Amino acid sequence: MKLKVFTILAAAAILMAGCKGAKQEPQPAEETKQKETMEEVKAAPNIWANLGDEPVLKIETTDGTMTVKLYSETPLHRDNFVKLASSGFYNGILFHRIIKGFMIQAGDPLTKDSTQISRFGTGGPGYTIPAEIVAGKTHKKGALAAARRGDQVNPAKESSGSQFYIVQDEEGCRHLDGEYTIFGEVIDGMPVIDAIASEATGARDLPLKRVEIIRITPVANENQSQAE
Repeated sequence: MKLKVFTILAAAAILMAGCKGAKQEPQPAEETKQKETMEEVKAAPNIWANLGDEPVLKIETTDGTMTVKLYSETPLHRDNFVKLASSGFYNGILFHRIIKGFMIQAGDPLTKDSTQISRFGTGGPGYTIPAEIVAGKTHKKGALAAARRGDQVNPAKESSGSQFYIVQDEEGCRHLDGEYTIFGEVIDGMPVIDAIASEATGARDLPLKRVEIIRITPVANENQSQAE
């Protein structure tokens, strides 16, 4: 009888130990969340790898999607744009200056904060980029160029660290040739430029409707496919 009781108690103890251990197996919610976040971080850089000398990127906006190609002849601007885009810097930024028959402008991080509306157009990442004005690169429709301060305070024509504009009308922008760094061009989605340029505007050419950059992502290319 004693042996039988001992056997039952021992079995119960093993069962309790097993249950106790089973409770420890599932990961805490926070640990699981951290693990998933780390996996996302590890995976994220892959889409930005092997972009080549002339990266092709999609700019998704609330008015449609444009595809742009960045020039190899302007490496400082190319690399800076890729750096900002890959970090999500442009996500949620507005086109804050729209002039039909001229151009559409975006890239100011202050536009993410509606309380800063009086300062729209003055923000940036806190640095400028040396000019890379390339002979032969003109303000054709779809040209992607860096905004900058005027010559009186910026004789070296250094570019804004993040603000850019896209040409909507070649004739309206022809006088800018040789004065601003053109570092890319729209290769697909020209109607989106016209759609944005046609938005109604108010004071300081600010559109009355929010025209937002949703995200900028790389277009898969041959090098990326081989790398994957």
